[in-house]
Amino acid sequence: MKWTIHQLHQFRHKEMAIDEYVDVSDLKEIDKLIRDISLVHVQGKADIGSTKFTFHLQVSGTMVLPCSRTLVDVSYPFSIETTETFFMNDYDAVSTEEDTHLVKDDKVDLLPIVKELILLEVPLQIFAEEGTVQDGAPQSGEGWEVIKEEQWNAIIEERAKQKVDPRLAALAKFFDKDKNE
Repeated sequence: MKWTIHQLHQFRHKEMAIDEYVDVSDLKEIDKLIRDISLVHVQGKADIGSTKFTFHLQVSGTMVLPCSRTLVDVSYPFSIETTETFFMNDYDAVSTEEDTHLVKDDKVDLLPIVKELILLEVPLQIFAEEGTVQDGAPQSGEGWEVIKEEQWNAIIEERAKQKVDPRLAALAKFFDKDKNE
């Protein structure tokens, strides 16, 4: 994922295909939410000009992140499409919609850009499937348990049907009076 300017200029009149698997496991040290990450598949092509190198890339892989509710591991597949352009000189860099970079030390290195794109792909929240929750946080304890929304609604309806405490009966009539007005 790193080329010298001389190597790139050899592809000047023909298409340069990119199809590599790269190890970006050091992202686990940068973002502690990433528990694991597979080898990342980088595919695409490069258009080589005299002062401009344009890379059209498809970056895909899978990272393991913690569930936002239960902290259980969740596999999160990602696929990123990007176009990155490298310019030899400052004055060649024209304001465009593409992501632009300057060539440093006569080398083009795509790996830091791929890592940055993956870090931007980490979601703020991710939730595990219903069936995998047993492995995560406890679902019950002494005097409590996690219930579904339907169960909660049934409990609320049941309490609404219960008799009103005689000491609060006058208060219930007060609210009925407000409804009639």
